[in-house]
Amino acid sequence: MQYTVNQRGYYGKFGGAYIPEMLYPNVEELEGNYLKIINSQDFQQDFQQLLRDYVGRPTPLYFAKRLSEKYNTNVYLKREDLNHTGAHKINNTIGQILVAKRLGKTRIIAETGAGQHGVATATVCALMGLQCIVYMGKVDIERQKPNVERMKMLGAEVRPALSGSQTLKDATNEAIRDWINNPIDTHYIIGSVVGPHPYPDMVARFQAVISEEIKQQLLFKVGRDYPDYVLACVGGGSNAAGAFYHFLDNPKVKLIGLEAGGKGVNSGHSAATTILGKTGILHGSKSLLMQTEDGQVVEPYSISAGLDYPGIGPIHAHLFDTQRAEFHPITDEEAMQAGLLCSRLEGIIPAIETAHAVAYLEKLKAKPNEIVVINLSGRGDKDLQTYIKWFEEK
Repeated sequence: MQYTVNQRGYYGKFGGAYIPEMLYPNVEELEGNYLKIINSQDFQQDFQQLLRDYVGRPTPLYFAKRLSEKYNTNVYLKREDLNHTGAHKINNTIGQILVAKRLGKTRIIAETGAGQHGVATATVCALMGLQCIVYMGKVDIERQKPNVERMKMLGAEVRPALSGSQTLKDATNEAIRDWINNPIDTHYIIGSVVGPHPYPDMVARFQAVISEEIKQQLLFKVGRDYPDYVLACVGGGSNAAGAFYHFLDNPKVKLIGLEAGGKGVNSGHSAATTILGKTGILHGSKSLLMQTEDGQVVEPYSISAGLDYPGIGPIHAHLFDTQRAEFHPITDEEAMQAGLLCSRLEGIIPAIETAHAVAYLEKLKAKPNEIVVINLSGRGDKDLQTYIKWFEEK
């Protein structure tokens, strides 16, 4: 079974490039060049050096002693929260800015939900001296204020998306509109494994550094280069794609993606795409999508700004379809409690997105001799107000 993308840009029956004619030149240019660029020696040299000296990789694989004791198994946390800017997002933006520069682009646009991808994009644009415009839903701008201030401090222009639910989906729509109007000088840095081919594959390749390091670190720590379980939260799914990447062909590793169950899968306030979604096309690719009977996108909901996306990356739709990975919903309540637990037991405040993955330990029932790796995709500084408000109201 092939789990990576095929020649035509598909993962099984998902993927492809469903784009307006105006975008063909941009997407074709990228598709025709991205592998050549990424595989070149000078690109790899620049990429690896920046990951090491600027981002701070490799990130530690930390044995979480107290979580392990609580759940009577071996829990390791892959500390992506220790990256520069506080999340896994920077792995991808560093890669894409290097690609954009090699394609001669001078203007960068991006979309962001929780703001972490926006901050990571603004960061690399400042580093490389390129103009940066970040689209962000008005609702997300209000609930992720610290990240908005960081983007502005880094010199980015933050443009509010005022349509629809004013969240991530709408920010993506605005970014695509901008790209259509500025095809020559602009590169769109998509923040997840979504969008038209080659984006899902390109983003997954840049995030694959996560599972590459997990393999090396486990070999050093426990004498084998794979865990029994990899847990990661999934909105679009870039951190999960990176954490799963080098284990896709190893059937001994169970891959588990945790989606935003919101207020309950059947509450009408959820973003559990694998349960609620059916095949559809959004933002340039065919995947699983939350939609009405007549194909209108259903507004997603999550307490976490980074998980309220109505679809899922085509790689994950394929992993779900082929049963190579399991996907489970985690409610707001479960995620918030897990965030508090991780903070109190390990002294690590996780992003609320990440807390969805930590929450699954409660249901996993892993054996005492098994190894569970949780991709700790981001830190919780940006979510402190949400955490505080949640527990004050309880």
